[in-house]
Amino acid sequence: MESATVKDKVPSGWRKERANPSLREVHRTMPVPKKGSVFRKFLAFVGPGYLVAVGYMDPGNWATDLAGGSSFLYTLLSVILLSNLMAILLQALSGKLGIVTGRDLAQACRDHYSKPVSFVLWILCELAIAACDLAELIGSAIALNLLFGIPLLYGVIITAGDILFVLFLQNKGFRHIEALVMSLIAIIGLCFAVELVLASPDMSKVVHGFVPSAEIVTNPAMLYIAIGILGATVMPHNLYLHSSIVQTRAFEETPEGKRSAIKFATWDSSIALMFALFINAAILILSAATFHGTGKPVDDISQAYELLTPLLGTSIASILFGVALLASGQNSTLTGTLAGQIVMEGFLNIRLKPWLRRLITRMIAIIPAVIVIGLYGSSGTVQLLVFSQVILSLQLSFAVFPLVQFTSDKKKMGEFANPLWLKILAWAVAIVIAGLNIYLLYNTAITLFK
Repeated sequence: MESATVKDKVPSGWRKERANPSLREVHRTMPVPKKGSVFRKFLAFVGPGYLVAVGYMDPGNWATDLAGGSSFLYTLLSVILLSNLMAILLQALSGKLGIVTGRDLAQACRDHYSKPVSFVLWILCELAIAACDLAELIGSAIALNLLFGIPLLYGVIITAGDILFVLFLQNKGFRHIEALVMSLIAIIGLCFAVELVLASPDMSKVVHGFVPSAEIVTNPAMLYIAIGILGATVMPHNLYLHSSIVQTRAFEETPEGKRSAIKFATWDSSIALMFALFINAAILILSAATFHGTGKPVDDISQAYELLTPLLGTSIASILFGVALLASGQNSTLTGTLAGQIVMEGFLNIRLKPWLRRLITRMIAIIPAVIVIGLYGSSGTVQLLVFSQVILSLQLSFAVFPLVQFTSDKKKMGEFANPLWLKILAWAVAIVIAGLNIYLLYNTAITLFK
């Protein structure tokens, strides 16, 4: 454990000086060409956006997509599209914060707020990361159980081993982690592309589903699932993660260099999030084309896996679904462990060995998963997944509001501060997300305590 202070070049606007570089072991380790084509320069920035995008296609989102498609056909595709547009905006702001200020979001909170406030924000963020890690662990364990018959309890323990793999890859260079994540995203995308061909959805209805419908608001059951999709879209740890990993690029720290870095980082995250849009839309489309009309909504991952083979007439459908789920769970745990390191170092200005930090994060998630599975079996994992999403909903605004506040502050961002139109749009998105999450939490509490 160590602590150090590096004097910030532009301390105005911040309560404290900037401390250790974010993810110091890989900070500014990836060169950015000063000459060459726009495409070549863009390629140097490709990667962080895909690490962020995996949080938008994690197992925790699958249940709402499955329920939306099986219950209401393609109508809620417009909600997935709207959610994705919100995510693109917030991730762009997150990347800009890291590039302009040299701080990740956790460091920015520490350098702006008082110690008590920063400590509370840290605790909330740690809970959110543990909750997210819990969902990924359960998702991976369910996939191992469905594909290979491995008991859930053993599956949870097996998936814990990826902390060693992440450490190995990071020691080899950050590009190796990015390459692995992008490969797993490609596997997920390929699996669902094949699934969609097998399901043969009505493409005219699919296209119409991306157009917002008034029924979403007037139908209470549809509204509830729509809020679930919207409310769980932006993962709070992704905002901390993105503001850090954009700093792995060694761009020129001049106004022109930062402007170029913001442009390419925004391209990277926006394109990557379009892949996330495809995955989430594909899950809903697959559910709608396969399960709608069967007489019972499908919102359980295991149930969907078991029904795909008899309904589509081939076992490859279920296998591909399970492989995509496993890839999704493993992808999300890789980025979750990185986010845990960023948050602890950023808020507390301390540094633990990466393997120790990841072990702590993983144990916080493993312990409740093992206890619940041991006591209640597979039925308990469903409630645990719901609980994890509630925790994420509670924490989200505590990440979104500081992000919008900091990037709109001219003292902190200088010429890169959000213009008026972007301020209005960003605050509107932040308020909408907060309102939807409050409503979702209210309905979840009523459901749990009935």
